[in-house]
Amino acid sequence: MQLLNGIGFQRLESAVQAANLRQGFLVNNIANNDTPYFKRSSVAFESLLQNEMNGSTLTLEGRRTNERHFHIGLTSQIPTPSVLTDQSTVINNNLNNVDIDSEMTQLAENQLRYNAYIEQINYQIKMKRTAVEGR
Repeated sequence: MQLLNGIGFQRLESAVQAANLRQGFLVNNIANNDTPYFKRSSVAFESLLQNEMNGSTLTLEGRRTNERHFHIGLTSQIPTPSVLTDQSTVINNNLNNVDIDSEMTQLAENQLRYNAYIEQINYQIKMKRTAVEGR
């Protein structure tokens, strides 16, 4: 019995991993605020996931009993987070492009997203536990 292997749970798991990755890059950007020639990096995930979810309109998926069978229905994959480095802009006199106010705002937003993802995962686990235990 694989209770936590649904596509929704996998999307939440990927979102938590992306938030963890984003946290590391945001902290690195903040730490290198005064480093000459440092270029900020960011992580893209939510927009990629939204595009993937909007692209699939079918709701049924055919069962494959052999790897040679054709995929029928849903073939949407969960995207992996991509790291983007902004090489084109300069904000400071030392050719650094880290805006500390923007980075701190993104850090707070990322923390809120992470908390929401964890809360949703806990809710799904609680609901599945309730269904299995019958309470």
